[in-house]
Amino acid sequence: MTTLRTVSIIGAGQMGAGIAQTVALGGYDVRLYDIDTARLPVAVASIAASLARQVGRGGIDQAQADQAMARITTTEHLAEAGAVDLVLEAAVEDEAVKKAVLTGLLPHLGPDTLLASNTSSISITRLGSATDRPERFIGLHFMKPAPVMKLVEIVRGIATSAETYEAAVAFAESLGKTVTRAEDFPAFIVNRILVPMINEAIFTLYEGVGDVVSIDKALKLGANHPMGPLELADFMGLDVVLAIMNVLYDGLADSKYRPCPLLVKYVEAGWLGRKSGRGFYDYSGETPVPTR
Repeated sequence: MTTLRTVSIIGAGQMGAGIAQTVALGGYDVRLYDIDTARLPVAVASIAASLARQVGRGGIDQAQADQAMARITTTEHLAEAGAVDLVLEAAVEDEAVKKAVLTGLLPHLGPDTLLASNTSSISITRLGSATDRPERFIGLHFMKPAPVMKLVEIVRGIATSAETYEAAVAFAESLGKTVTRAEDFPAFIVNRILVPMINEAIFTLYEGVGDVVSIDKALKLGANHPMGPLELADFMGLDVVLAIMNVLYDGLADSKYRPCPLLVKYVEAGWLGRKSGRGFYDYSGETPVPTR
């Protein structure tokens, strides 16, 4: 297998920026690409701010932060993004978008380039089939926020080779992450368990069993969760929660995965959580305030 030295991250949103930071701290040269070029300087600024917070907490020193920033470059060209050892797609959680990104990359990849997706729910087998190298395609699902969370789910498609899997494990572990292997079923392990719980919390709100504060307090204090399920939904993005529920519902054909109508309504309203300023909480003031 090719020794991995250079990595491109496709998608400069919150997840892509977090992965770029993590990979750069791991000692790799990183190219960050987004079809919306206006996102690139925003992502670089957020990475710099995040590294500064890590320095402030004593997690890394200033030299490590400076070295990580020096390893990150941005590009507006897919040809440059493809000329690396590993390309990691971190676009929006939409299968059509991801396939379009992967198809656009193919002419620019070297014969030995590995492809990975950070999808949190979509079939690795189907995504890999849209490429010219399904045996060199794998799921590398980083948890959010990527610089903090220790886990990476490794997901093999039906065609993924053993060599690709071993390279993916070695890469994730070189970043200081712990890996778990998940089979290629809808939403894999973490989100197969976590997101239906969030959906059930939204049903609990929808049916009037408890209000936002009561539901989040109940799970934090009654189940020792660090964040309440509605607070976590806002952190993840309600559009992402809905997308994962739809993948589960469509892929497993079980009514227990039906998205809550209230979740659908919030997404239709553009109330997507922290990133839009409003979800189950309103984030416009100093302290989040429940919206329901």
